[in-house]
Amino acid sequence: MTTINRAWTVSAQQDVQYSVETTFDILDPANPTLVDGEHGSRRLIVTDTTVNDLYGEKIRAYAAANLSEYKILVLPHGETNKRWSAVETVLEAIETFKLDRRREPVIAIGGGVLTDIVGFACSIYRRNTPFVRVPTTLIGIVDASVGVKTGVNFQTGKNKIGTYFAASRNLLDTSFLSSLDQRHVSNGLAEILKIALVKDNELFALLEEHGAASLAGRFQQHTEAQQQIIDKAITGMLEELEPNLWEQTLERLVDYGHTFSPTVEMTALPELLHGEAVCLDMALTTAISVHRGLVTTEEAGRIFNVMRTLGLPVTHPSMSADILVAALIDTTRHRNGLQRLPLPTGIGAATFVNDLTPGDIEAALNILTGAMNRDLERSAA
Repeated sequence: MTTINRAWTVSAQQDVQYSVETTFDILDPANPTLVDGEHGSRRLIVTDTTVNDLYGEKIRAYAAANLSEYKILVLPHGETNKRWSAVETVLEAIETFKLDRRREPVIAIGGGVLTDIVGFACSIYRRNTPFVRVPTTLIGIVDASVGVKTGVNFQTGKNKIGTYFAASRNLLDTSFLSSLDQRHVSNGLAEILKIALVKDNELFALLEEHGAASLAGRFQQHTEAQQQIIDKAITGMLEELEPNLWEQTLERLVDYGHTFSPTVEMTALPELLHGEAVCLDMALTTAISVHRGLVTTEEAGRIFNVMRTLGLPVTHPSMSADILVAALIDTTRHRNGLQRLPLPTGIGAATFVNDLTPGDIEAALNILTGAMNRDLERSAA
């Protein structure tokens, strides 16, 4: 008897549509945005301890005024708590609340860590439970709430387990930034600077001229320049993400600053914030571009100066050659065997390379050390 091998190929498409909306004072009980006008509905609201301390009373007052039934789950704050156990806690709350997964989206109010956790839990609970993302940090507004990635840390790896799952709505309210300390505003400015360096020299010029004032005022002056900074950052991210949401193409400009930073961040945890680690990566790759003749010394000086103006680090003890080489190897592994490293070419553009060597890294570290020494000399003078 002859055995005939058969094979079936299944091809299907699924539309992805989600909204990114700006609003103001979203926790005002008279503002219907948070519940999408569904007064009297049920909602599970998930937040973290920091947001609960700052806004817990307002969240509860809003829920009492607008919802017929609600539960508020408060998770521990911070990157060190971005673990599978937090996902289980959210799953248990969803199960206990008995929400209608089609009509009662979970509301996540917090920073990027919190919304990543909630998004991951919702993506795997019955394989698709809608959620609404309300970022309370600048990095959440311009980065975490624009794309579709969710995830938590696993063992020593950052975001090693996760999914692609879009929030049904992303509600951006810059009034939350009034309660941030300056370091966390700087943290978000790093992701804005990322877009500027590889994609938008006009945005870089805005940061150069208005970044310090935006940082000092936490984007609360509502000037045209500050609005442009946020709008351009979000627009730039969406332009890059929309045609490649599932990362089928692994050469991604938005990966700039994310080649070395995951390892550096996890090595220094909890000392470094995410944006700070990203900025260290960008400083290093700017120096690599100087070494390769892709960025002039003058351009690099402007870049490093803006980083410092925005309160971001240019060097850190965790940036040793050994750690950076290991980071490059790890990143290459999950970029399908190629480095696919974005390097700036001037200010506002980039190219991808696959031939970075330990020698390039050593040369870049020497350039950063030299820039730091010159700063110290100027300060002493």
